[in-house]
Amino acid sequence: MDRTSYADPEIAAIVNDRFIPIRVDGDDRPDISERYSLGGWPTTAFLTPAGEILAGGTFVPIDRMRAVLAQVSEAFRSQPERAGLSPTEAIAAPTGEAVDAAQLTARVFDTFDEEFGGFGTEPKFPHVAPLHLALDLFVESPDASLERMIVTSLDRIGWGGLYDAVDGGFFRYATTRDWQLPHVEKLLDVNAALARLFLDAGSKLHVTRFTERAGDTLRYVQNWLADPVDGGWYGSQQADERYYAAASSDARRALPPPPISHSVYADSNAAMVSTSLLAAKVFADDGLRDFAIKSLERVLLACYKPGLGVAHFYDGEPHVRGLLADQLAMAAACLDAFDVTGNVVYEMMAEELGHYAMRTMFDDSGGGFFDRGNDSGEERIGLMSRRLKPFVLNCEAARTLVRLESASGEQDFARAADRTIEAMRPFAPAQGLLAAHWLLAVRAAAAR
Repeated sequence: MDRTSYADPEIAAIVNDRFIPIRVDGDDRPDISERYSLGGWPTTAFLTPAGEILAGGTFVPIDRMRAVLAQVSEAFRSQPERAGLSPTEAIAAPTGEAVDAAQLTARVFDTFDEEFGGFGTEPKFPHVAPLHLALDLFVESPDASLERMIVTSLDRIGWGGLYDAVDGGFFRYATTRDWQLPHVEKLLDVNAALARLFLDAGSKLHVTRFTERAGDTLRYVQNWLADPVDGGWYGSQQADERYYAAASSDARRALPPPPISHSVYADSNAAMVSTSLLAAKVFADDGLRDFAIKSLERVLLACYKPGLGVAHFYDGEPHVRGLLADQLAMAAACLDAFDVTGNVVYEMMAEELGHYAMRTMFDDSGGGFFDRGNDSGEERIGLMSRRLKPFVLNCEAARTLVRLESASGEQDFARAADRTIEAMRPFAPAQGLLAAHWLLAVRAAAAR
């Protein structure tokens, strides 16, 4: 849209004359994205002065943009009190049906693509939770259908269009069911999640190529996204279709590489710390372990403030405090660091972040966590005044709370985990393959 719709002088003039344009980076502000996304990125949303959605959609091509601007402007002029659209809800409505874990597991696995691996249809995202669930169940009771599900999926993901065979690393998602025509942005959190999945599968299935593919992915991350001096990893490498169309190293060397987004995000760095510590153990790589610890300390030093948790990202200064995902991801990374080093300081930091999340975001009346603290100020307008309980994030929170209880012995963490799992139970049947996150949380709680 920057190269087409917004580059048109006539469109720019209409926007500046009739609207107040505000650009939001969805990576920097996941809480805004959660509330205002209208089906994906880019979202083009037209808001009332009160912050409610008047109209909108995703990509608006140049040949439609002028008409859309005129229609929205006229609609608001004639009916300024109207706010017609609602964003996608963070949690689907509860179904009211009672579904046990076995039935829900069957529903999740019913979304498996027998031909091309993975789950769901196009666009194809590399969902890791269903495969972690399949791995856990396979370890308990080896089953050929589970093994086929895992191996087919990882072979297609790891050696198909989603993986960059030249520079290494995984792209964000594929636009076709057979993992071709990828969206060629590379995200730190996607690569951290997939590297961990391949490590887990390589270990549990004793498949060397999966372990090796995890190593390849880590090399990409260290070569392209890592800050070798201060530690930590940058958030993404931008999409560049011309560069990635070059199918060899020599061809790519003739082109400028896609730029790196130099923000350091707390949640994705935490995920990479956890993956790197696991990989360091698998590969007996002390250097990787030390870099992971250095990165954890760098992010904590940059983003943590006593009593206020960790900020979401750092680009020379910390930004956006009070998001649940950052607190729980960093707590999990600290617990992993404690397991590796035995340094109780990391365990204490994990407890502190867990207590902060419970104090500021836990719903004492209904159970579960809101995605952000109940801050006051100019952001309490429109949809930003609505407190949401994202399903996947709550399931991941429950798993981290179980670990916090195990490490600290504090029963408050266990009680919060149980209440969070129960709060999400009515919503799980409507979540499709994402119900795997809830099933993993249930298994974690039962194992303690």
